[in-house]
Amino acid sequence: QVQLVESGGGLVQPGGSLRLSCAASGSIFSFNAMGWYRQAPGKERELVAIISRGGSTNVLDSVKGRFTISRDSAKNTVYLQMNSLKPEDTAVYYCRAYGATMDLTDFDSWGQGTQVTVSS
Repeated sequence: QVQLVESGGGLVQPGGSLRLSCAASGSIFSFNAMGWYRQAPGKERELVAIISRGGSTNVLDSVKGRFTISRDSAKNTVYLQMNSLKPEDTAVYYCRAYGATMDLTDFDSWGQGTQVTVSS
């Protein structure tokens, strides 16, 4: 079983920055991808950014140029650097990772979510 623990959310003023972290632990053999999703009140969960095993990234159009996803493979950790935050970025942010465990079964794990609130 693979567990994901997020950190770094909070309250920030418009134009500010936050960095989210997501650390994975457990019987991990490899990741196919790690990513960040968000869900605002009354809205569906959406993909914000994803990084593949090969390192390629894909970012939601509305956050391009402001958000950057990166990872530290040695620490099984993925980051989301969020700059120039806007009130519409307010949401619960979830980390997701999928890949294979040491016994070569597939896993698809989610973190518990971390609240990001952008408000003056």
